[in-house]
Amino acid sequence: MSCVIRPMRPSDWPRVCAIYGRAVEEGMSTFQTECPSYEQWDASHLPDCRLVLTVGDTVAGWCALSPTSSRPAYLGVVEDSIYLDPAYRRQGVGAALLQKLCQESEKAGYWSIYACIYSINTGSCRLHEACGFRKIGYREKIAKDRFGQWQDTTLYERRSALL
Repeated sequence: MSCVIRPMRPSDWPRVCAIYGRAVEEGMSTFQTECPSYEQWDASHLPDCRLVLTVGDTVAGWCALSPTSSRPAYLGVVEDSIYLDPAYRRQGVGAALLQKLCQESEKAGYWSIYACIYSINTGSCRLHEACGFRKIGYREKIAKDRFGQWQDTTLYERRSALL
C-alpha cells in the first residue's frame, strides 16, 4: 500500500472529524461523546506535529499532540492522539504514522510523549509498545464511556532518544 504522511491542513478536517467520529461511536478510544468543532479541536492541540496519512487522495489516519500542562517546566511533555479509519487498521499504517509523529516531536523539542489508552483497546496498546512506548501505569475505573460502562486506562510514555 502506497501511503504519504504529511502535515495536516485545515482542509483535512472533514475527513479527520469523520475518522474521529467513528472512534467516538465505537467507544473504545475516547471519553468524548461527539466530534468537536474544528475550532475546539484546534484550540486543544498543539499547532506543530499534526499529521495525516493518505492513501491516494484519502486521509486514512491522523495524529496530533496536546499539551499535558500549562506550566513552563512541562512544555516538552505532550500527549498523543492517533486515529485510523477502520479500513486501514492492522496494515502497518498506524505504526508508520506514530513513528513519524515521534520523529517530528523530537525535532520540535518535545522530550516525552504520554499516551492514555483504554485498557480494552489492545490494538492501540500494542501499537504504542511496538513504537517504543513503555507502560508506566494503570488507572482503574477512571471514567464511564459513552455507553455508561466504567473503563480502565493504561498509561504509556515514550522518552526522546535525544535525552
